[in-house]
Amino acid sequence: MDKLRSDPSEIADPWSACIVRIAAAQDEAAFEELFRHFAPRLKSYFSRRGSDPALAEEITQETMVSVWRNAAAYDPARASAATWIFAIARNVGIDRFRQARRPSFDPNDPAFIPDDEEPPDRLLERAEIEQTVREVMNGLSANEKSVLMLSFYENRSHGEIAEHLGLPVGTVKSRIRLAFGKLRAALDGRTGAGR
Repeated sequence: MDKLRSDPSEIADPWSACIVRIAAAQDEAAFEELFRHFAPRLKSYFSRRGSDPALAEEITQETMVSVWRNAAAYDPARASAATWIFAIARNVGIDRFRQARRPSFDPNDPAFIPDDEEPPDRLLERAEIEQTVREVMNGLSANEKSVLMLSFYENRSHGEIAEHLGLPVGTVKSRIRLAFGKLRAALDGRTGAGR
């Protein structure tokens, strides 16, 4: 295989020899021969498959550029030049087909329009609420904090929490109620809602 790659004169197929020469020395004359032979065949192939002439030309050009860039990956012992080039063309055609089927980006689509920036007073209010919640959470007993964490961060049911902590379900519910009461009182006191 290495002998075939290093000595194009040992290769019977002239198109395979061209690819090997391109890989070995970026031989532009070999590429021109290859291009003159395969470009019309590629365009014809894609035109027969329903591509418009402009798209067939683009796929052909992209295929031949790929042949130039990837010539070193070609192994004449594994495939003929035609098989290798048409496999590249097929992949390029599939990529183009997938791109054509993708919906185009609409910058006016509401999903892509960012939300209005929150006013500074709302940002400050949110930060104050978060600080209040942190302070209350830090002030909770270990028992109250553990049931809240299991309930809201691990999304466990009251029964699962009771089983996990070895407590009656009523005790779990009471601890959650007490913790919520402390949170509500702190938040109501901050906003004046309880007055």
